[in-house]
Amino acid sequence: MSRSLLVTGAAGFIGANFVYHWSETYPEDTIVAFDALTYAGNRASLATLEAGKRAHFVQANICDAKAVAQAIEHFEVDTIVHFAAESHVDRSITGPDAFIETNIVGTHTLLAAARNAWLTGSGKPHRFHHVSTDEVFGSLSKEAPAFTEDLRYEPNSPYSASKAASDHLVRAYHHTYGLNVTTSNCSNNYGPFHFPEKLIPLCLTNILDGQPLPVYGDGSNIRDWLYVRDHARGIERVLVDGSVGETYNIGGNNEWANIDIVKLLCKMVNERFGTEPELAVRFPLSPAATGDAESLITYVEDRAGHDWRYAIDASKVERELGFAPAETFETGIAKTLNWYLANEDWWRPLLKRG
Repeated sequence: MSRSLLVTGAAGFIGANFVYHWSETYPEDTIVAFDALTYAGNRASLATLEAGKRAHFVQANICDAKAVAQAIEHFEVDTIVHFAAESHVDRSITGPDAFIETNIVGTHTLLAAARNAWLTGSGKPHRFHHVSTDEVFGSLSKEAPAFTEDLRYEPNSPYSASKAASDHLVRAYHHTYGLNVTTSNCSNNYGPFHFPEKLIPLCLTNILDGQPLPVYGDGSNIRDWLYVRDHARGIERVLVDGSVGETYNIGGNNEWANIDIVKLLCKMVNERFGTEPELAVRFPLSPAATGDAESLITYVEDRAGHDWRYAIDASKVERELGFAPAETFETGIAKTLNWYLANEDWWRPLLKRG
């Protein structure tokens, strides 16, 4: 039976990749790409889908209850996949209000609309899937075991606190009203369509433009990295076979210190310039042309309240739903570099935003 999905944040990084994955895997389903097109949303990311009439785009804010309700009714939505969020920790420190509004109030607006549409009268089959983060669990020491689904929440930034609150609202709507929900908490994503303010796309674009590569503190902070298309596959497994009311961690089993990632990216770009001389013509300011991308590394004052380590224990989703990442960090980062080199027309205009 075909579905009608409303995907919030569909023009964002993870949302866009999910929409591509779902449309390729389930071409008979209806996809409503719902996005406010704030600074990190880019409708160009959906151009191929829209050209092929594989997605219906709705520009609206998830805090707009009327717009949400109209989209659910018009497209007869039976599944909501909720990505829309303010997600950059640095921005949450300098301006937390937007995070409270979008991540908490916006999530509640969606839940209320879903309840009204799906639980009124005799009700209808449905699913509300909420996409969250490993940051709600706090920070880990070097020796500590990875985050499991049953750990106590200990968010340390306004961003992670707002996501923790949204997770609790989703849980509450299930236990109080009987809404069919699932939640997934993911590790750091990377891959195509990533707005160039986050570590990996920032480093790639800055290397190409000969700009500094800012590294917080001594660069020893550790993150678990998940290729974004693997994340999309993991969410698919939760939607198809996951148990209502359950939470699933989706991780990449790839722990890397930030400085090691930056140095790896420098090495990879140096090598590409060495084998493809035309890159020096396209990017004349890049020191990668002389094999010296590492000269751009610049250590900066550490971020306030910077969590030291995140790591996901994804054994539950592997054991119960048969999901495992297809990409290692090495294969995924190679695909990512290829994409950014091939899609300068996508990322170049974004450098002027923010």
